[in-house]
Amino acid sequence: MMVRKSSVWKEQESTFYSPSVPGFLSVRYGLAIIIHFCLFVTTSQNLSLSIAIVAMVNSTGQSNLTNISRKGQPDVNPDAGVPVYDWSPEIQGIILSSITYGQIITLTPSGYFAGVLGARKIFMIGLFISSVLSFLIPLAAAQGMVYIILTRAAQGMAQGMEFGASPSFWVKWAPPLERSRISSITSSGTILGIFTVLLVGGFICQSLGWPYIFYIFGGIGCVCCVIWFSLVYDDPINHPYISESEKEYITFSLAGENSSPSWSLPINAMIRSLPLWAIIITGFCRFWLVTNLTISLPLLINIMFDFDIRNNGILSALPSVAAWICITLGSQMADFLLSKKILSLVVVRKLFTVLGMLLPSVFITAVPYVSSITAVTLLMLSMGISCLCYSGFMINSLDIAPRYTSFLMGLGGVFTMIPGILSPTVTGYLINQDSVSGWKNVFLLSAAINLAGMIIYVIFGRADIQDWAKEKRLTRF
Repeated sequence: MMVRKSSVWKEQESTFYSPSVPGFLSVRYGLAIIIHFCLFVTTSQNLSLSIAIVAMVNSTGQSNLTNISRKGQPDVNPDAGVPVYDWSPEIQGIILSSITYGQIITLTPSGYFAGVLGARKIFMIGLFISSVLSFLIPLAAAQGMVYIILTRAAQGMAQGMEFGASPSFWVKWAPPLERSRISSITSSGTILGIFTVLLVGGFICQSLGWPYIFYIFGGIGCVCCVIWFSLVYDDPINHPYISESEKEYITFSLAGENSSPSWSLPINAMIRSLPLWAIIITGFCRFWLVTNLTISLPLLINIMFDFDIRNNGILSALPSVAAWICITLGSQMADFLLSKKILSLVVVRKLFTVLGMLLPSVFITAVPYVSSITAVTLLMLSMGISCLCYSGFMINSLDIAPRYTSFLMGLGGVFTMIPGILSPTVTGYLINQDSVSGWKNVFLLSAAINLAGMIIYVIFGRADIQDWAKEKRLTRF
């Protein structure tokens, strides 16, 4: 009888407890928007160096520089009044990748501690440190190569704290029927950051000088820290501005879930969990494709259309618009299908995973056989449609193990960074063999890996809370 009552309770939760204010005027959506903009700032700080390094490096054509570079000291560009550096392509690669290694170090531990202690302070500390270090990057570059590498690695560790901590908010804040929508609002902040940096980064470096791209996004990050400290709380129970009706709605909707934090982790059960490995492997496969798309699109635009850095950046930013649209529409559709009970949760997760991985695989396979304009269009669509996975496997950890969500997403994030290290090397090797057939092999390999991940998730993906993720309750007599 108790089981029946619990079932009815879950089915009617949104009927009996609906907040008195519309969703997008509620505190939980306000929190999602704040995290959205904080992740926008973090992503902008992350990618700023990728744009600025073009202006920071002394190219062979800069024969009008006033000083000769000695012992790593910067020259000065008389046109912009900013220093430039004599860094080889190998050194540039080390500098650019150093932030990724920093993120790998802190991503999983910060997810673990956020799940137990709460994400508010961990996220804010990471955002503040990353913003301060953004201000220091021009100074670090002036001191030498080692200093900027260490600064970027430390910034990556700070940003790993943010990315690792952010998923734990939705364990306490997101009602099950709104999770796709709320988490997608949050995640789309990274898309906005990519779009903004690609769109205005080149303009800032050319008009104001490359140091200002670090000053501007570092300053915005410090402002976000103040907003964060004032308005963000770990759970609705302790939030001072939330209405009683919304607090009851959130609390009631999450009452049947096992989301209480725990210091202990069922590591052995996690290792044996096929649904968890399906999420991790699928994430690796998807990000192999995304990494190649991110690398390939600017290069192909430059080869096919010979655009300058500013126009290339604008065109390269267009896929972010498609990605934002797909994230928004996909999350709305996913929650609609769930709220109307048209499809079950596991079917929704697999449906959006298939759409987000099958279509891009088909599109990039066709790229070598179509015209230049069609090829660029297909690549842009592939990057956009792949973001439908945000309503698929990418949020699935919250379904199968809510009390360990932040740890599992941090762990999955580490695996998704591996393609960012391996894929460029493989792509460079294939292209160096033969530039024409090399690109064809790059796209075919990416499509094959992507499809393999999709098949694994369709077979092994689940959406019910796993036994190892349930809270063990002791019966007392």
